[in-house]
Amino acid sequence: MDEVNILAQNKLWNTAINRIYYACYYAVNALFVKHGLSPHTHSGVRQMFGLHFIKTGLIDKEKGRFFSDIYDKRQTGDYDDFISYTEEDILSLIPIAKTFIAKIEELLKTDDI
Repeated sequence: MDEVNILAQNKLWNTAINRIYYACYYAVNALFVKHGLSPHTHSGVRQMFGLHFIKTGLIDKEKGRFFSDIYDKRQTGDYDDFISYTEEDILSLIPIAKTFIAKIEELLKTDDI
């Protein structure tokens, strides 16, 4: 997330959404490693995250929607030539991403799951 702040300061909004997504993506992958799960694609990560952590109630649905939303935004920002995210788009996502990652870090520290 440190990179996101630097990108935001430099108004590189599309790249910032990419880094927000990947910060969350790697956090989710850490959960998968802990549980012996190994999806092979980004869409597989999104699906398995929903199946193993959202549907089971370990992570609330709002965070699941957030992860799906930033997945879509990252795809659009990286591959659509006619999209330009704005400061408002990105700055509203930063605190949500930090909360998302903090929740996953909390789960990684527990032995219950």
